[in-house]
Amino acid sequence: MTTTQAPAQIETFELDVDGMTCAACAARVEKKLNKLDGVRATVNYATERAVVTGPITPGEAIGAVRKAGYDAAEPATDESESGRVGKDRVGMLKRRLVIAAVLTVPLADLAIVLALAPALRFPYWEWALLIGAAPVVFWCAWPFHKAALRNLRHGTTSMDTLVSLGVLAAYLWSLISVVLGSSNSPGYWLIYGDTPPGADAIYVEVAAAVTTFLLAGRYFEAKSRQSAQAVLGALNALAPTEVRKLVDGVERLVPIAELRPGDEFVVRAGERIAADGTVAAGASSVDTSAMTGEPVPAEVTEGTTVLGGTVNITGRLVVRTDRVGAHTQLAQMAALADQAQARKARVQRLVDRVVGYFVPVVLVISAGTLAVWLATGHAPRDSFSAAISVLIIACPCALGLATPTALMVGVGRGAQLGLLIKGQDALEASGRIDTVVLDKTGTLTTGEMVLTDVAVTGHPEKIVRRLVGMVESHTEHPIARALAADITPEQAAAVTDFEVLPGLGAAGTIEGRRIVIGNTTLIDAAIPEALAPTLERSRQEGSTPVVVRIDDEVVAVFVVADQIKDSAADSVARLRKLGLHTVLLTGDHAAAARTVGDRLGVDQVIAEVLPSEKAARIELLQAEGRSVAMVGDGINDAAALATANLGMALVSGTEIAMRSADIILVRRNLGVIPDAIELSRATLRTIRGNLVWAFGYNIAAIPLAALGLLNPLIAGLAMSLSSVFVVTNSVRLRSFKPRH
Repeated sequence: MTTTQAPAQIETFELDVDGMTCAACAARVEKKLNKLDGVRATVNYATERAVVTGPITPGEAIGAVRKAGYDAAEPATDESESGRVGKDRVGMLKRRLVIAAVLTVPLADLAIVLALAPALRFPYWEWALLIGAAPVVFWCAWPFHKAALRNLRHGTTSMDTLVSLGVLAAYLWSLISVVLGSSNSPGYWLIYGDTPPGADAIYVEVAAAVTTFLLAGRYFEAKSRQSAQAVLGALNALAPTEVRKLVDGVERLVPIAELRPGDEFVVRAGERIAADGTVAAGASSVDTSAMTGEPVPAEVTEGTTVLGGTVNITGRLVVRTDRVGAHTQLAQMAALADQAQARKARVQRLVDRVVGYFVPVVLVISAGTLAVWLATGHAPRDSFSAAISVLIIACPCALGLATPTALMVGVGRGAQLGLLIKGQDALEASGRIDTVVLDKTGTLTTGEMVLTDVAVTGHPEKIVRRLVGMVESHTEHPIARALAADITPEQAAAVTDFEVLPGLGAAGTIEGRRIVIGNTTLIDAAIPEALAPTLERSRQEGSTPVVVRIDDEVVAVFVVADQIKDSAADSVARLRKLGLHTVLLTGDHAAAARTVGDRLGVDQVIAEVLPSEKAARIELLQAEGRSVAMVGDGINDAAALATANLGMALVSGTEIAMRSADIILVRRNLGVIPDAIELSRATLRTIRGNLVWAFGYNIAAIPLAALGLLNPLIAGLAMSLSSVFVVTNSVRLRSFKPRH
């Protein structure tokens, strides 16, 4: 009897990867995972996290990572535990750095003094230096050696291979020099001129100093990366751990995990709201800046929706829970911000490939340098010094960190500004945009009809408005809501024989008079001359005219229109100042679209477009050579959002639109759109600066080292400072502020 195993489900999960010390390590782990059948994986060196999709379990993926020579584990569910792992690494590096510095400083001083002053040398002074340097070279530098050994077992190389070889070679050359006897020829420290014979043994000082410099670079790099990651972790910190749950009218402080949809909880002044919900009682001001970026507190009363993570400022609120845990907007923001780190930008994928080939090439150059120097008659110590300098100076740490650190900080800063960036590739793409296509209804406008004009003839306007409102209060049509805004339930009750006329309007009887409200097709009667100008003007402006007939007499024209958002015009102006071509894309009729376009000052208006045609219009713009961003909010925008080079969806939009978008605009003010472009451009400028520095540094430094113009000590210092420069330059994005 045979049994067939059911195929594994396609799953997406994350793993924390331990032991990576450079971008080449990340590329190696990623390659190992992607060799598994049906698996797609991305590994991010900056966040030390892998995102795996495929028909395998986390345990199988962890096994594959371990076969590559690294360790992995599922992310800690406890945020504090996850943060502790990063702190442990920083602490480990700090301990080794302190001990290395304490031993290296006196060792270096002593080595230089004894090298320059033979009279001060004591018996076995070279052995004393070797013993003093041993803890630094073997214990303090153990992270480098451990990684190099792991790579050796798997037949691979990394930046740690270069560091370990350089440090051990310097120390072992010193040991060999002492064992075989120091050279009788002078001339080691060129900057001091010729030195006395026997100075070769002070090479141990180079090994110790290089280790100290490299540990310092790794320590400050780890601290900076931890600081950059803290921007994203701040989202999780907004969630309260306890809540004042109402049980039989009594407040009970319980863990947030005990809260369920439908439960009521109390939020006192100054406390964070624990979950998404609706205000059941009370009134207050709520600070939503952490979630939406809006600086002005929102006024909330009974029936108002509130979000978990926001802060109640003044009054006491009773909130009825709508969504808890992973379903809250805060949790979804945090999850998406974390997932954003997994989606690599195009430039990062290129850099990863470069780094993957870089280390073997450097090993060849170093070996070639040694061979050429020896073949041209140079002394072994000079040849060896040049080869070691090549190994150390070439470590492409800065190259591996140039892109991911900048993108990571950019994504985190975006979250603080009300931009939920789903991936680093989205951040990169938005910096290259030259055209912004804007949906009209619900994006540039509120999506709610308001009464903009009224013309009445033969009757008092106040009475006609009341009669119209009473009839329209019986339907939930958007136009009806605009006309019935001030009607009370008692007034609405006076309407009899109400009927809805689909696509045309509505009718009802009030005190024996038949009130018919609708478009000109429904009101098949002559329009009085006094009402004609209002009717014509509304058509030219693209507004919606509503004609009112009482019995058989046309008595009024009401004009309703979708209200343009207060922030729309300013946002369009800012986009144009940034040199972007702005396009209004809508299914509305041409007159209405032109009116809105003229008021906002957009460059191009495309109207009367069916929902199914929106994506095609985006493709036409792309065919013209444009890089297009689409901003929308509705189901009909989903295809266009996915087609555009960059999709941006309003957080108030439909779930389908938000799933199709690359960036979710959490802040209600439309100024968030130019903010996104400015942040992206600033991030790309930072990346370009990092890459110019990193590439330029390696291209310039390797030939100098190969020519013997850099000794190993200076090479180690320069390499460490290069990495620290790249990371600190990226962290500057935390202070980015839009120009407006």
